[in-house]
Amino acid sequence: MMHAHILGFPRIGAARELKVVLEAYWAGKIERSELERTARDLRARHWAQQRDAGLDFVTVGDFAYYDQVLNASALVGAIPARFRAHAAGDHGGGNADVDLDTLFLMARGRSRCGCDAPAAEMTKWFDTNYHYLVPELTADQQFTLSSQRLFDEVREAQALGHAVKAVVIGPLTYLWLSKAYGGDFERLDLLDRLLPVYAQVLQQLADLGVTWVQVDEPILSLDLPAAWQAAFESAYNRLQTRSINVLLTTYFGPLADNLWLASRLPVAGLHIDVTRSGDEWRRVIDNLSEYKVLSLGLVDARNIWRADLGRLAGIAREAHARLGERLWIASSASLQHVPVDLRNETTLPAETLSWLAFAVQKLDEVQILRLAASEPDSPVVCAAIASAESALASRRAAAWRRNDGVRQRVAALTAADSLRAPYAERARQQQALLQLPPLPTTTIGSFPQTTEIRQARAAFKAGRISQSEYEHAMRAFVAESVQVQEDLGLDVLVHGEPERNDMVEYFGEQLEGFLFTRNGWVQSYGSRCVKPPIIAGDVSRPAPMTVSWAQFAQSLTRKPMKGMLTGPVTILCWSFPRDDLAREDIAAQIALAIRDEVVDLEAAGIQVIQIDEPAFREGLPLRKSEQAAYWLWAVEAFRLSASGVRSETQIHTHMCYSDFNDCIRQIAAMDADVITIETARSAMELLQVFSEFSYPNAIGPGVYDIHSPRVPGADAMQHLLVEALHQIPAERLWVNPDCGLKTRGWPEVKAALAEMVRATRILRAELAEKATAEVLSA
Repeated sequence: MMHAHILGFPRIGAARELKVVLEAYWAGKIERSELERTARDLRARHWAQQRDAGLDFVTVGDFAYYDQVLNASALVGAIPARFRAHAAGDHGGGNADVDLDTLFLMARGRSRCGCDAPAAEMTKWFDTNYHYLVPELTADQQFTLSSQRLFDEVREAQALGHAVKAVVIGPLTYLWLSKAYGGDFERLDLLDRLLPVYAQVLQQLADLGVTWVQVDEPILSLDLPAAWQAAFESAYNRLQTRSINVLLTTYFGPLADNLWLASRLPVAGLHIDVTRSGDEWRRVIDNLSEYKVLSLGLVDARNIWRADLGRLAGIAREAHARLGERLWIASSASLQHVPVDLRNETTLPAETLSWLAFAVQKLDEVQILRLAASEPDSPVVCAAIASAESALASRRAAAWRRNDGVRQRVAALTAADSLRAPYAERARQQQALLQLPPLPTTTIGSFPQTTEIRQARAAFKAGRISQSEYEHAMRAFVAESVQVQEDLGLDVLVHGEPERNDMVEYFGEQLEGFLFTRNGWVQSYGSRCVKPPIIAGDVSRPAPMTVSWAQFAQSLTRKPMKGMLTGPVTILCWSFPRDDLAREDIAAQIALAIRDEVVDLEAAGIQVIQIDEPAFREGLPLRKSEQAAYWLWAVEAFRLSASGVRSETQIHTHMCYSDFNDCIRQIAAMDADVITIETARSAMELLQVFSEFSYPNAIGPGVYDIHSPRVPGADAMQHLLVEALHQIPAERLWVNPDCGLKTRGWPEVKAALAEMVRATRILRAELAEKATAEVLSA
């Protein structure tokens, strides 16, 4: 029978209910029972929405209190020793169920019981802005079935009368995403130990009456080494069972050279992402074994534009003609990457509502396309296609979306617009102007968004206070932040960004071409949610965005004040982009807008300007064949935004959790004077590639993890700085936290920054003593 399903649903709740109870639980304000009750209510609601939309299964196993990869680590008992030592029971060495607080300890470095340990490393989930907890595996790693949560949730859904399709992360993808700890070894060598646990999982699901399990293997969309390709066939041969059907799922890109392999694996069905692989679905059908189901991911799970149902219905009909009832219709990937429900939006322009589809609306699109495959002339199908075509025509006809002046400016760009003087020359001029000490200390930009700040912003948006009253309140918070930094002894200061709701949304609100939701929240990690703006038209900057705030902050101190901006690639990647213009053209438009702001900041006397690009690596296509083109326009966009100023003006950039091994040349090509990166969780390991490459510019590796409430001591930070000095010369080394401090509280921020400054001063004294000794010995 032809089925309709999705690969996963947002778990945060339409009103971010999960965020609220998670943070209340971590703060000790509610008990575990209330946390789990809210989670059950959310799951029940989301399953009911899938059923009511007409889907044939509800997807179970996509819910996570923090992260789905962390769930997988609990399932197979991969709990590092430093966390097992704090947890009750035998986690990873026996059959005890991994406690929820143990998972929170792994994710946050602290649990409610007061346990404290360095948190697990976090990085980006493929090319998305979702972060996952990196599994830490050792050469002697043992796996055992150590969590019953998946099976409990299956029973929960069955008790509500739902037909269940369970979902787990596949064994090869799990190993690929993991990290080898305690020595150099091949993670693939652990597969033989891991597969028996997966076999247990499949059997236990079968015993519960589950007929289909979705096994996610998105690494099949990557360029895999031959050994990993070969491992797929042997692994899935070993996992074959008559007791349950395996739907192998891939997404985020084409199968390409893995197509024949994926099509021939001994599984009952294969899912592919049509939105990211073009016409490849036809080749998959050509190679698919006769008994297999093919699930086509036709509904885009990564963007919010309403589906072009007429075009997609044509694909569904053609595929159905070839596959018959072996065709399934689905979302391209999990819907966790889009907001929950468009019906909660009350502030978008009326004409734009028909252009959009969030997760709940995408459920209906999946069902319509399933019906269109076999009943194309159904009145329901015809009406839905006509409505979608009308919405698409409305979007195309909206005159405000086109700005010919912006397009002409992009077309007139030349190579000279992206050039600055050589770094060595700039560095001399900047030091002469700024007069910074060795190992300059700074922060990444934001300071705590306190309750008072949020209340003032809410009052302003609700019209309860005037703009002048709001700005007066924000200036008071800026003054407080500047004074704290002066008292701590930081060298390059920031204004703290109290006026900013989000590092992308704030700029989008002041640029032309954007739309904004009221409740379009998407999970980034744990309880952290973002509200991506929507790029709907050509982008331009009608007026300065940050200049007055930077000028005011600079007036409060004699120390250099950083102007804080978000870079063009990050604004693009952390928005929902328009789908009718190439990404490189959108990036160039945004880059020109940011360039105008950079020039105005310099003219206002701001000598240090940070253009954050945490999504620079994230935007990289997964396939190597597509990466060179991306690097060309991404590097160009950053350089274009940064190259309108004099050599004396110091340009910084910041990048979040990333693997820089395959893009160090491109990072060097950005030619920022100072780059700050997150390295605390990896104990400075990320610096190795900068050292091996002989990265020529200055680097600020994060010396403490801001995603954890832990406050490390000066000795721990000093240890990391000493490690950094083994890789980076002191004259090019900066000292800073891992990331912005927006989500932290003032007490821990002050304590941590005080320790950071203390560690830096100790090292400065040691470096000065060493230099003096060298002079005397000479």
